[in-house]
Amino acid sequence: MSHKNILVVGAGLTGATLARMLADNGHRITVIDERSHVAGNCHTSRDSETGILVHRYGPHTFHTDCSRVWEFVNRFASFEPYTLRTKATVNGRVYSLPLNLLTINSVFEKAMRPDEARKFVASLADQSIVEPRNFEEQALAFLGERLYRTFFHGYTKKQWACEPRELPASILKRLPVRFNYDDNYFNHQYQGQPTNGYTALVENMLNHKNIEVRLKAAYAASMKDCHDHIFYGGSLDRYFNYQAGRLPYRSLDFEWFTDTGDYQGCAVMNYPEENVPWTRIIEHKHFTYREEHEATIVNREIPKECGENDIPYYPVRFIGDNRILDEYVKLAQQEDNVTFVGRLGTFRYLDMDAAIGEALAVADRFLETISPVA
Repeated sequence: MSHKNILVVGAGLTGATLARMLADNGHRITVIDERSHVAGNCHTSRDSETGILVHRYGPHTFHTDCSRVWEFVNRFASFEPYTLRTKATVNGRVYSLPLNLLTINSVFEKAMRPDEARKFVASLADQSIVEPRNFEEQALAFLGERLYRTFFHGYTKKQWACEPRELPASILKRLPVRFNYDDNYFNHQYQGQPTNGYTALVENMLNHKNIEVRLKAAYAASMKDCHDHIFYGGSLDRYFNYQAGRLPYRSLDFEWFTDTGDYQGCAVMNYPEENVPWTRIIEHKHFTYREEHEATIVNREIPKECGENDIPYYPVRFIGDNRILDEYVKLAQQEDNVTFVGRLGTFRYLDMDAAIGEALAVADRFLETISPVA
């Protein structure tokens, strides 16, 4: 195998996974990122005054069913067992999420057993919707009007700034509903939080003699001349200088404040009501429940349109409106020695485990292409 000089654009989980896999196989890797830190949107750091480990760009909990992904991240960090238990405040009452037997009984003021609740929710479903065409129809066909309006309609309008019927049904292929009292938000075998945070995890992934990391460094087209291959994890439209227009994203504003004691009793509290400007409130010390802190750090998340200087969080895909994306996909397919990766490079929302899993698969395929033929 001839060793390659490779550029990885983006020092988040995708870029760090690719860099480490290729470096372990002897290749020379340069990782660049425009930010002043690694780990992308899962960046964590200790607050200097309180000592609380803060998720700077929104909350993250690692969860996966993939043994290979779990084994990979455990090479670079120890993980504390952690179960995310999310709540929702609606009309002055608190409910358990995801929707479970407690939520259903609380909303309808009943005490149903699992089988009774399953039949009850089925009776609420809109039977006239045979083939859901959009997000709203998907929800109504599965949950009925009241549960949909209580927990999903307002939240979705705030999150995406559009009517739910403008969004594809694929966003909500299957609502997470449990007919028991399990309030574990994720139904995955492996769940946890890295003991020292996600930034330490990524730093350890990038700590290799064959990897050079350059922060506050932007990608330039001239870099293609200096590398045998590029794994591009930046914005797909930006790579092509927005020649087909800007891909639509939603971004977030964060309102931060500190308090004493325990502000809300959980890490994540959702606010589905349309008249509440934020979608959720995050209390960061609840992600490290083994630690004790007298103070607390809290932030509200307020969705907004993604401007030129905003961080793109969520790709927006409306029904039948993928013209700009299709154009960029065609352009990307014409690029030589460039692989577009990650949530920005492929214009998709990816959970952390999916980002790592895909990066491992991309690295596998790349290594196979440059292996000597027997």
